[in-house]
Amino acid sequence: MTDQISVIGLHKRFILHNQGGVHLPVLDGVYFAVSDGECVVLNGPSGVGKSTLLRSLYGNYLIERGHVLVRHGDRVVDIATAQPRLILDIRRRTMGFVSQFLRVIPRVATIDLVAEPLRVLGVEAPAARARAAHLLERLSIPTRLWSLPPATFSGGEQQRVNIARGLVAEHPILLLDEPTAALDAGNRDAVVALIDTARQRGTAIIGIFHDRDVRDAVATRMIDIAPVERGRAEQNQKERAIA
Repeated sequence: MTDQISVIGLHKRFILHNQGGVHLPVLDGVYFAVSDGECVVLNGPSGVGKSTLLRSLYGNYLIERGHVLVRHGDRVVDIATAQPRLILDIRRRTMGFVSQFLRVIPRVATIDLVAEPLRVLGVEAPAARARAAHLLERLSIPTRLWSLPPATFSGGEQQRVNIARGLVAEHPILLLDEPTAALDAGNRDAVVALIDTARQRGTAIIGIFHDRDVRDAVATRMIDIAPVERGRAEQNQKERAIA
């Protein structure tokens, strides 16, 4: 197996400018690697920094210290130092991200929204729409809704559209942030099956799943994200408030 993504000594903290510049540590020296065909689940209590870690891997958050090495085509790129244009290309070609929420685009039909990641890669419209239709069917989105924008869909329907959009391009790396949070049992099972298909295809998956049954069904291993000691930051905040 080949490591698709390696996290080396990743540190992340937030500066609370509206609280006098208090530094709030979130991640303190995270190390792990994920190979093709693995589904690694991030484990730990709410608020420990799991979503922050995923967003750092995706380049949404600036990495304070450490490295995120991603296999991008025939090269390895460090997300921590990569230029924005390269990060965008990695998102197009190498790393997909599925969050709990769909970024709704007004007046764009659902099937075209799902097909868009393939169209960006140069796939012809009929083939892209066919792949999108296959995923929408697997996720029980009624055909009558495909021509409509998803802005008025239910939360569960929007989440399933988001999953279809995230899976359609079959990226080598896939980040999943609670993709089944708003789904009923039947639709959760469909998502689990799609995740397993992606993993068997060789996708390296990193995910957050608070549903124990889903987590146990998809995980090949788990990584515990330990809470960072925040006492010093909280004490600094109290001292600034008193001052």
